[in-house]
Amino acid sequence: MWIAISALNLALAVMLGAFGAHGLKSRATELQLAWWQTATDYFFYHALGLLLLAILVRVIPALPIKASFILIQLGILFFCGSLYLMAFGLPRILGAITPIGGALMIAGWLILTWNALKYAR
Repeated sequence: MWIAISALNLALAVMLGAFGAHGLKSRATELQLAWWQTATDYFFYHALGLLLLAILVRVIPALPIKASFILIQLGILFFCGSLYLMAFGLPRILGAITPIGGALMIAGWLILTWNALKYAR
């Protein structure tokens, strides 16, 4: 299940990246394109991270990844989603959601760090 969710994230990141490069380029401002690019970059990084988590749990089944996976996935939705929506011209107030997504991603990685340290003992 984790690998399937990761693969879906990666497919969506490719589709959204392509849309930004081809479909949005002629209609968006430089700022909107920058938001789109940032969202796509972070989407890719964290989707790859989710895939690594999905593989890691197969290699080390005792390592808990569920909380990290969920927090990172929610972070992707909030962080990238708010930037994508702003790039479409929706209100910039959505930018207030972006740091929440970033905090969720950070929390996911920190929980993984904590669990990895506990597992290593």
